Amino acid sequence: MPNQNIIAKYLLETPQSVERAAEVIAGEQSSGTFLPVPGETEELKARSRARVTNISHLETVDFPALPGSRAAKGHTGAIQYHRAEITIEFPISNVGPNLPTLMATVCGNLFELSEVSGLKLLDIEIPPVFAERYPGPQFGVLGTRKLTGVQERPIIGTIVKPSVGLSPEQTGQLVRELAEAGIDFVKDDELMADPPHSPLKERVAAVMGEINRLADKTGKKVMYAVNISDDIDAMLRHHDTVVQAGGTCVMVSLNHVGLAAVSHLRRHCKIPIHGHRNGWGLFARHPLLGVEFAAYQKIWRLAGVDHLHVNGLQNKFWEPDASVIRSIKALQEPLFGGYHSMPVISSGQTGGQAPETFRLTGTTDVMYVAGGGIMAHPGGPAAGLRGIQQAWEAAVKGIALSDYAKDHPELQQTLEKFGGIRG
Repeated sequence: MPNQNIIAKYLLETPQSVERAAEVIAGEQSSGTFLPVPGETEELKARSRARVTNISHLETVDFPALPGSRAAKGHTGAIQYHRAEITIEFPISNVGPNLPTLMATVCGNLFELSEVSGLKLLDIEIPPVFAERYPGPQFGVLGTRKLTGVQERPIIGTIVKPSVGLSPEQTGQLVRELAEAGIDFVKDDELMADPPHSPLKERVAAVMGEINRLADKTGKKVMYAVNISDDIDAMLRHHDTVVQAGGTCVMVSLNHVGLAAVSHLRRHCKIPIHGHRNGWGLFARHPLLGVEFAAYQKIWRLAGVDHLHVNGLQNKFWEPDASVIRSIKALQEPLFGGYHSMPVISSGQTGGQAPETFRLTGTTDVMYVAGGGIMAHPGGPAAGLRGIQQAWEAAVKGIALSDYAKDHPELQQTLEKFGGIRG
């Protein structure tokens, strides 16, 4: 029988003993208080208190990762900071199948504890009882492939940025050009939702008018992820606007609309939810503070996100390639035997990263989204798209890009324009 409790693994740094700090975390996040209180019996503690189940000691350092921690009472002399990986088991009876409360348990006040000079949630095991309440992604990888008509290769897309001032009509014209070139997927920028200069209803009408006309002609319907991020009631209205216009995807800024909003949207939603993780650096950039993607992605898959951003190789942000690859592989792991969300590779992508991405992940079950890599191509967006398509063809066939480019001019221009990239 699978474990029905919640198991969380952390990287801890403390100026006190690791064992004491771990016990303080377990108590704070379950039955403990800083002073004994009436009713806090040994029986209650045995039933409700979290348990430290493993400690693996690591290095000791002279300086804290974060300010504000305190040494043990009575400590004299130099303070050293001890690091360890710890595992804590939280009783499911304290929480029930409740995602917001799960997060309050494993990511709550523990980060503020004075015994802690660094703490990061590395991973989490969620008991199967959560699957009874949260159905997870409605479309995922297979459903997204069916809607886009793309099989056995990445779904290739780009970003339009009406946030720089494009009108709904201008946005529609740009999407038409991309759709005529054969693009699979187009998404709004995270900064673009329902602003005065490009109201969502007008933008959806303009864009979907172009997409629907071309679909009637060619049989291929571009998936356009409309950013519906807003208050909950407004998001539901925006979703309905997209569906009524024949749209096949909505996008939300996960960290800013929140778990409860996404979970509620999932129950209402008739099309895939494209999960944008903007603000991710708040959670992950510091090595000893926040949440690793291994834990983060499980929560959002449970909430029902069909696509989830993972950054990209040689990206424009801080994240190293090894972290990006771990993120993609984390999404490939089944959750409760399924719950498959599609990784969205983006951030500074051109065709040049395709071979290394494929070599390191071994999959084409990804969305490969390039902004400048398509839009800034010297031959224009259509040529930029073909250059990336050709790069992935070469990657899957195991042909060096430089060799493949000899007979594929758009790829050759891609390499000339965005040179210096592995592959």
